[in-house]
Amino acid sequence: MRLATSISPHLPYLRRFSRALTGTQQAGDAYVAAVLEALIADPREFDVTSDARVALYRMYCRLWESISLNLKPTADEAETSSSSPRWGPLADRRLSTMPPRAREAFLLMAVEGFSTAEIAEILGRDSAAVANLIEEATKTIVDQVATNVLIIEDEPIIAMDIEATVESLGHKVTGVARTQQQALQLVAQKRPSLILADIQLADGSSGLEAVNQIQILTSFEVPVIFITAFPERLLTGERPEPAFLITKPFTPEMVKAVISQALFFDTKAQAAA
Repeated sequence: MRLATSISPHLPYLRRFSRALTGTQQAGDAYVAAVLEALIADPREFDVTSDARVALYRMYCRLWESISLNLKPTADEAETSSSSPRWGPLADRRLSTMPPRAREAFLLMAVEGFSTAEIAEILGRDSAAVANLIEEATKTIVDQVATNVLIIEDEPIIAMDIEATVESLGHKVTGVARTQQQALQLVAQKRPSLILADIQLADGSSGLEAVNQIQILTSFEVPVIFITAFPERLLTGERPEPAFLITKPFTPEMVKAVISQALFFDTKAQAAA
């Protein structure tokens, strides 16, 4: 397969990543152009034995790490920048406070959807080092956005595990609801800033229904992370899907990473009907 054919589908996403990483549209596009120029000058720089997307991002990150960056946009870009159309100024500010390498790893995970193993390959680091970078990024976000969290979970042991993880990040758990009705009551009383909701609850209702009712009855919208053992039932592409999802069984690291993403993007819940 020709090199141009293998990388062209990934270029729009690389531009998105580059703009978020550098902080401006101008700088982001310049780095992508530099990668393409390097490929034209010497196609052997591209590792044809690796996945094309991974190889392209690896080449980009090697270039980015070799040059110092200015994250401040120009006056013109402050008005017209499209560096991060998916999330906006709030997340841009959070990105700018992250250490550069942590920002790089976090964006590869949160925005581009690479696995830890793929990020390790892209950055030329081992998985433990990548985990440390993402933990550093997560801590930066939490330091800025320590918040109140409601847990909707009917299994006591799982609820305790989630509560311990949430509190270890510096957040405050405002309550644990086992049913849809309890969730509605706690939201009215405590007004949390983040919700973690299991899909299937003890009373036969679901966390999706609980979140929908919270939004309908209270006009109260906050980032929501859904928890399920059956993600394939939600990720069908046939209806609105949750923006943030944790799959059972989960690890504390997984919970921390998804919480950091939800707070980073500050996305309102997209609960399925």
